[in-house]
Parts: sequence; C-alpha cells; structure tokens
Amino acid sequence: MVAIVKDDTGVLARTSANRRLLADFFDGLTTEQLETQSLCQAWTVREVLAHLAMPLTIGFGSLIGQIVRARGSVDRASEAIAAELAQRPVRALTRVLREHAAKRVPAPGVGPMGQMTDGCIHLRDCARPLALTSDVSLNDWRMVLDWLPTRQASLGVVPRGRLDGLALRATDQDWTWGSGPEVAGPSEAIAMSISGRSVALEELSGPGAQILKTRLRD
Repeated sequence: MVAIVKDDTGVLARTSANRRLLADFFDGLTTEQLETQSLCQAWTVREVLAHLAMPLTIGFGSLIGQIVRARGSVDRASEAIAAELAQRPVRALTRVLREHAAKRVPAPGVGPMGQMTDGCIHLRDCARPLALTSDVSLNDWRMVLDWLPTRQASLGVVPRGRLDGLALRATDQDWTWGSGPEVAGPSEAIAMSISGRSVALEELSGPGAQILKTRLRD
C-alpha cells in the first residue's frame, strides 16, 4: 500500500499537482462545455474555474470586503467574485492555476485539506455533468475521505450529523470509517455524496445508502 503523506507540506504538494491537473482539464473544454451547469447549483463549469482561481488572485482583505457587501454571507460573496472572474479568458484563469499552483492560501477553519478537497470535488463537479472521466488519484481521494468526517470538514463541507451512525467503505481501495449501517462504493462517489452531491448516490450500495440519501434531502 502506498504511504499517504498528510502533513501540510504533503497536502500542499498534492494541491499543487491537482491545480495543474485542473488547468489542463479546463483548457481542454469547448465553449459549450464551459457554459454547462456544474453540480454546484450557483455555477457553470466556467464559474467553477473562476472560483478555483479566486484564492490565487484576490487578497484576504478583498474577500472580507466582498463578504461585508454580501451582508456576511460567504456563499453570496464567493458567487459574486466567481461571476466577476468568469468574465476573464479561460486561458488567463488556467494560467493563474499553473503559475500559482504551489501558493499556500490561508483557509481559516478548514486548513490546507480544505483547499485540497475543494480542488478534488470541484473537478468532478465539472467532469460528471460533461460525462468526462477526468479525476484525481485514488491516493488523493483517500486523503479526502480521511478528512471529510472530521470537525474541520463540518465547517461548510459535511454538515454535522450527516454521517452519524453510518459506516463508510470504499470498494476501490482499502478504506473504511465509522460503524453502523454500511455505505459502500467507489471512493469518489462516497466523497461526492457525503459532501452533498446527490447524483453520486446511485453508485453507492448497502443499508446505509438510503439513510444517507434521506439526510441529503432534508
């Protein structure tokens, strides 16, 4: 089994590699694909790209200013910034991902794994509706799966209570978590489902899958 490095340096290395992967992915899309609705309700595929470039292009002070203008809503502020950045050429945004791939971005609350997880999930938020197989590695998904049930991830990624009393098991690698009715499936599908992407639920099985489905609807 490959050893997974989880210190901040290792996480940043994987985040950097995935930013370059994301840049290649978005550069390969057509205009029609870029305007497709992503799995993020508020964003097209192009706007997801803008969101990923956002922390590499604007300072923390500018973000706080947007949050104030959005009356304290981080989500509305992020949507406004992404909509504005999405007006830039795709190549300009992917250049940002490449040139600043190794940049360490402050991520209050969620920390470095929040940034890494954001890239992994948003890649699939775009690839899934386009029926594309582009994905990060199984090792990356293992790191994400280890992090998603933590208290840090409950700050906006996996709401508290969603995984209570459930056991998760990946069918494509040796990974398990929790106890109770089992939710089994590919690592990517588990991560996407527990982070709120109900489209991935159909790839999961086990007595806990229906419980998770009900919780996502609530």
